[in-house]
Amino acid sequence: MARNIGVQNYPRVEGVLLDDSKLIPHEHTIPIMELYDIIKDAIKYANRKSSRVILDISENLSDEEVHEQYIKAGKNLFSYFKRYCGDPASTAFQCQKRHYSDIAKEQFHNRTLQKERMNSGWRYQALAKNAASQSKRFLSVSDIGTIEADFNATIRYVNSDDTLTIYVSVKNRTNTMGGQDWPKAISALENVAISDKNRGGSYICVFGIAMERGKQLMKNNSKAKTPHSINTEIWKSDYFWPFFTNVSYRNIRAFVVFLKTHPSPHTPLHLV
Repeated sequence: MARNIGVQNYPRVEGVLLDDSKLIPHEHTIPIMELYDIIKDAIKYANRKSSRVILDISENLSDEEVHEQYIKAGKNLFSYFKRYCGDPASTAFQCQKRHYSDIAKEQFHNRTLQKERMNSGWRYQALAKNAASQSKRFLSVSDIGTIEADFNATIRYVNSDDTLTIYVSVKNRTNTMGGQDWPKAISALENVAISDKNRGGSYICVFGIAMERGKQLMKNNSKAKTPHSINTEIWKSDYFWPFFTNVSYRNIRAFVVFLKTHPSPHTPLHLV
């Protein structure tokens, strides 16, 4: 569990969940083409990051060193194919008349399924942070110096100069972590907030769930039936996306799917 530091002083609904009606509301809608650019950049960022992580390629390698890594990875992939293919006869039949690159992609996929799940996580982390920054609702949005948090955002209260800092960790779904992992993750995220020497005012920790429908809730201790931390909430997609981007999850989902299949759309979708 997180440190016993007491309840943070921010407005709450029924004394528990954040009351966002007391925070500065959205007064700006991100233009469609600007939102498209944010999503395309997030897709490119996730693809670039996952391709390097899959092959264990450091960010500071030269192009020549990266090329050498690719050659080494290709040899390892071929060894994997020879070692773990099915019955040799049936495998030969399945590979007949297929280009080697298609077979390589298939084998690569088998080895890296977990990293592909991570790709969507990185995509939504970048999308949420950059869209929040462009929404004009927040005083600041940053991922500098974050470890457990993917980004943090600071927002003012209505008719006040007081601020609330929100520390956000983005997950694809609530089952991304097992039940035994949640207490540790909640404690780690809240410790980031407690240790932030640049923070002024109160804070809230949030696990933003990118692809699971629902609103606000708290993760409870299964035995005690009390929250692991009274300062930490889970925001599912129907609450998470509108709060940070002023765009519904329905639109976010439609735009991401559309742009992954139409990288350069001629006719943009519309917000609904």
